[in-house]
Amino acid sequence: MELNIIQTIAIWALPVLFAITAHEAAHAYAAKRLGDPTAFLQGRMTFNPLKHIDPIGTVLLPLLCVLLPGGFLFGYAKPVPVDFHALNNPKRDMRWVAAAGPLANLVMAFIWALLFRFAASGLEGSSFQLPLALMSQAGIQINVILMVLNLLPIPPLDGGRIMISILPPNLARTLMKVEPYGFFIIIALLVTGILGYVLVPLMTMVMRLIQIVL
Repeated sequence: MELNIIQTIAIWALPVLFAITAHEAAHAYAAKRLGDPTAFLQGRMTFNPLKHIDPIGTVLLPLLCVLLPGGFLFGYAKPVPVDFHALNNPKRDMRWVAAAGPLANLVMAFIWALLFRFAASGLEGSSFQLPLALMSQAGIQINVILMVLNLLPIPPLDGGRIMISILPPNLARTLMKVEPYGFFIIIALLVTGILGYVLVPLMTMVMRLIQIVL
């Protein structure tokens, strides 16, 4: 169905906020469990979205993506501060702290999928059936996007951190040098359409996994 601007924003606002909040809170929780309380002490181990919102990455950029025709949804939150040297085993634990965010998004995608099934079954004529179904679809999509995007092996994305923790020291140091340019690489891939070409097949695989499990 065709939605106007206000309806589109209303449908996507909560799923985007929940997805980003769960992602960042999971990083903070994993870091604290593995020995680094930095994010916890800064109040980032919370599901309060106000603690994680970046005005540009969390509000403006996703809003533009939703409103522009044919746009690919993209956004980010304030990065959770992690002192990797404070972790119990820095090289090993780095991968688990990094993986916590995408894992949280996968869990959120399953929760939204369950809500979609609830909205789509036995609620004919209900005034909240269609809004809940549309919001659930948005929740599945944004969480799958964030999960797959963040697993790309480009620092400072989570996939880049995971790769750094796995690679031998000389290759890890080489990959770490990419980090200052990582954001610009992602933007370039987004603008050229390469990012969508890479992500869509991976997103489709995750969507099918959710369908199979549920």
